[in-house]
Amino acid sequence: MQQKTTKDKILDLLKKEVQMTVGDLLRELQITDMAVRKHLSVMQKDGLITTEERKQPMGRPVVSYSLSEKGELLFPKSYEGLSVEFLQDIETIHGIASVEQLFRNREKRLTKEYTIRMQKKSPQERMREIKEIQEEKGYMAEINHLDDNSYELIEYNCPIMAVAKEYKVACKCETNMFKNVLQTEHVTRTSCKTEGNNHCRFQISF
Repeated sequence: MQQKTTKDKILDLLKKEVQMTVGDLLRELQITDMAVRKHLSVMQKDGLITTEERKQPMGRPVVSYSLSEKGELLFPKSYEGLSVEFLQDIETIHGIASVEQLFRNREKRLTKEYTIRMQKKSPQERMREIKEIQEEKGYMAEINHLDDNSYELIEYNCPIMAVAKEYKVACKCETNMFKNVLQTEHVTRTSCKTEGNNHCRFQISF
C-alpha cells in the first residue's frame, strides 16, 4: 500500500475534523511548524482549503483551516450527479415506489456481498471487517470500541451523498443492511451527513 504524503494526511484530517488550526495539525502530524505552514500555503494556493479567523478574548485571532469544495472533490463521490438524474427520470416515468425498490435491491446485493466476509466471525471481528469494507468503498470509516458489547461506526465520507440527500431511503437501507450483516437489531444512526451533520455515525451493540 502506497504511503500517504503529508498533504494526503492533512486532507484526511480536515475531512475527519472539519476544521483545524495549525496547532491541531502539529499535534497530529508530529512535524515542524514551518513544514505544516508550507503545506497549508501550497494547498491554499491550489484552492484545496479555506481559512476562517476566529477572534479571541485576548491575543491574535485563531486561524482555522477546512476543505474547500475543490478539496472535497478529491474524496470518492461515485458519479453522484449522473446517478441522481437517472433516479429522477425513473421516478418521473415509474413513480417513487420504483426508486425505493431499486434501493432495496441494492441493500440485498450489499447484504449478500458483505455477509460472505462475516462468516464464522465474532462481533468484534465483524466490526473490524465492516470498517475494512466501508474503507474499500470510500467511506473513510472508523470504529470506536465503547464497551464490551457496544461500538460506534463513523463514516467521514459519503460516496453517494448527492443521491442520499435526494432519496433518504438510501440511508434507511444502509442501516438495515448493517443490522443484517452484523447480525444485531441494535444499530442506530445517531448522525447523518444528509441532515447537515459533519459525519454519519452509528451506535451498534450486540
